[in-house]
Amino acid sequence: MTREPKQDRSRATRARLLEATIDCLAEQGWAATTVSVVAERAGVSRGATQHHFPTREDLITAALEYMFDVRMEEVRLEAAELPLGPGRTEAVVSRLVEYYSGTLFKAALQVWTAAAADPELRDRILPLEEKVGRAAHRAAIENLGVDDSDPTTHRLVQATLDLARGLGLADVLADDSRRRKEIVRHWSQQLDAAIA
Repeated sequence: MTREPKQDRSRATRARLLEATIDCLAEQGWAATTVSVVAERAGVSRGATQHHFPTREDLITAALEYMFDVRMEEVRLEAAELPLGPGRTEAVVSRLVEYYSGTLFKAALQVWTAAAADPELRDRILPLEEKVGRAAHRAAIENLGVDDSDPTTHRLVQATLDLARGLGLADVLADDSRRRKEIVRHWSQQLDAAIA
């Protein structure tokens, strides 16, 4: 039996911890997402967890960064699957809305809420939030195939992202998928007409 190199085991342990953190945040909330709970969920000792992430804030910030990087890679791969021509705008808007109603958004929402009352956490999270916002805007522009230098287009894409975030918030307490689909369809028609 061959053993994994230590570096590979360390990377795998780190990934398990980060994924467990996102799942805990999304399912159980900020208060319940402790280092001990995450370590147990990931099947890692508390000591090993603190070796990788000395503080809870280090763990949570790293988890959000990791999941953002994973999600951005998924967005790049999914871009190739978007339809050309009719239906593309709706497919782009629908994927943006799915992003904001998924596990990562629900986890991030827990952190944002905690950061609103904790200036040190806010200072750690704001740069990440700005990075996420810029990347989401850039991905929307690229996937829609529009010119962001046009001020109207820029605002419409930003409004689309704001709409997606709002629909994600509406989905936090109850499944809002039916209404969400209708809104996506109607907004996509308006956006298509405006950017054509």
